[in-house]
Amino acid sequence: MDDHDQTYDDAYRGWRTSLTTLLADPALLARWQERRYEFAHRVGILLTETHGGSPVVTGPVLYGVFAAGAGLCYVGQTQEAGRRLRDLPVGESHHLANTVPPELWERVVVIRWPLLLPEAPANEQLLAEEMGPTVCGLALEHALQVATAPPLNSRRRRSSGDWQPRNLAQSRSRGAIHAQSVPGLTQLALAAWAALCKMEIPAHSTFVDTGIGRAVSPTALHRPPSV
Repeated sequence: MDDHDQTYDDAYRGWRTSLTTLLADPALLARWQERRYEFAHRVGILLTETHGGSPVVTGPVLYGVFAAGAGLCYVGQTQEAGRRLRDLPVGESHHLANTVPPELWERVVVIRWPLLLPEAPANEQLLAEEMGPTVCGLALEHALQVATAPPLNSRRRRSSGDWQPRNLAQSRSRGAIHAQSVPGLTQLALAAWAALCKMEIPAHSTFVDTGIGRAVSPTALHRPPSV
């Protein structure tokens, strides 16, 4: 075993030891459950509710989660942002929080892509209307996944207990089939995405909102309150 593998195994054992301490008795288990849900709930509120005059996040969106070190981990889309983004850090109907705990999420980017439609070419606006928001959202999700190659989208679990790589560029999913139909809208979404990925979140805040989308910093919630 090389030094890198040894360090990784030591960190894994340290994680298990820490959890054993945190779950040492029923009272501590309840405290752990409360603390984790409180944090996830706060992240969900940041992702969806109005802050400082910013609009509530509802309807169709694209979203992505970044972690320190690993960078972009996952890209997804939903037609029900108010519900899905609140559940995302809780993990009851989404696998992401089970793999990458929300306490480690460095940034979450959310794009309200329907607001980009007026800037898209006229023919693509008509195509998007014909496709409907579900298929159009899947098409934009596929294009963003191909452009960014997030690791948790780039392979799938197998019943044998291991993982199979996914070639996103050769996918025949509904999103992949329709992604080529809206290149102008795709470029607008990618530009909005890139801007929010790079946008600095003020030191005193936990998010920025451009109207088209927002970037949230869950790790900022770990900062001690200002004196």
